[in-house]
Amino acid sequence: MKNETKIQTFLAEQHLDAFFIAKRVNVRFASGWTGDDSYILLTQKNQYFLTDPRYTEQANLEIPDYNIINWRLPGKTVGDTVAQLVQENNLKTIAFESDYLNFDMYDDFREKSNVELIKAGGIIDKMRIIKTPAEIQNMRIACDISCRAFERILKDIHVGVTEKELAAKLSLYMVEEGADTQPYGNILISGARTSLLHGIPSKKAIEYGDFVLMDYGCQYNGYLSDMTRTVVVGKATAKQREVYEYEKRSLEACEEIMQAGVSAKEFYPKSLEPLKGTNYADYTYANIGHSIGLFVHELPYLSTQFNDILEENTVITIEPGIYLPNWGGIRIEDQVLVKKGGFENMISTPHDLIEL
Repeated sequence: MKNETKIQTFLAEQHLDAFFIAKRVNVRFASGWTGDDSYILLTQKNQYFLTDPRYTEQANLEIPDYNIINWRLPGKTVGDTVAQLVQENNLKTIAFESDYLNFDMYDDFREKSNVELIKAGGIIDKMRIIKTPAEIQNMRIACDISCRAFERILKDIHVGVTEKELAAKLSLYMVEEGADTQPYGNILISGARTSLLHGIPSKKAIEYGDFVLMDYGCQYNGYLSDMTRTVVVGKATAKQREVYEYEKRSLEACEEIMQAGVSAKEFYPKSLEPLKGTNYADYTYANIGHSIGLFVHELPYLSTQFNDILEENTVITIEPGIYLPNWGGIRIEDQVLVKKGGFENMISTPHDLIEL
C-alpha cells in the first residue's frame, strides 16, 4: 500500500475530510519529496502539494501524481491556499500535526477557512514505525556506509588533531562512501568531554590517553544510520578498560532480550544488571535507544517511560552509556532490525575496545 493511501485510509476510518502535513519527514514519507518548503493536503480522493516557485519544477519531476500548487503569491499565505482548497473540495474537517504546526499557521487556518481543525499529532509518525523491505534495505546500506567511514577515520585519530577536524573528515568519508550529501549533526568528542551525552565537536586537540567518542550516522535515500563507538588514543588505563568492559556488557545484555514482543521499558533495567555492585550504575542515562528511519529519533524509545511492545520490522538503536563527570564517558551503539525471536544487527563494527 502506498503511503498516501495509508493516510487516506486513516481519513476514511476516522470520517475526516483531509490531512494537512507540514512535518518535513512526514511530507517525504507521504510523497517521496526530497526538497524543502513543502506542505501536503491529502483528501480522501485528491492529493495537493504546496510549494513555491523554487521547487515547482523539481516537484513535477519527483511527484507527478500530485497537484502542484505555488502558494507563495504576492500577499498570500499557505492559509490562503488551504482556504481555496477547502472551498473547492467542500471540506468540513482537516486533521493536522498538532505536535508540529506553529501557532501562526494554525491561527491563519482558523481565520481563513470555515473548517474544523482536528488534532492528529503523531498519527503519521506511528505509521512510520514498521519499516518496509525497501526502507530496511536503505538503512542497511546507510549502516554499511557508516561502518566503512569508521574504518577510514581510525587512521586520522592521533595526538594533535582537533575534534572539529575529525568530525569534518568523518562526514566527508560517509559522502565518499555513498551517503546523501545532507549530513545530520554528528557527535565527535574526546577526553573528559566524552561524559557530555550530546557534546558538540570543538577545537579541542586530541591528547594521549583520551577517549574519542563518535556518535554519528548518515542518510541513504533519506534513511538514516546511527552508531557509536568509543576508542582510546594510546594505551588504555586499567580504569578505562574496566569501565569499557562494563559498558560492553551493558549493551550486550540488552541485545540478549532484543526481539519482537519485548516491551521498550525492559531494556534500561536490563542494561543495569552488569553494573550491579559497581560504582557506575548511578552514572547512566535512562533513555537508551530509539527507533530510526527518515528521522534520527523516532518512536518508540527504549525507556522505562514507554510501554510500547516492539514489533517485527521496527529498526531501533541500542545505546546505553556510562558517563563520569570530569573523567569521561563511554557509549557503544548498534542499530538493529527487530525480528521474531531475535534481531539483525545492521552495524558490523565489533564492540571490542580499540587502542590507537
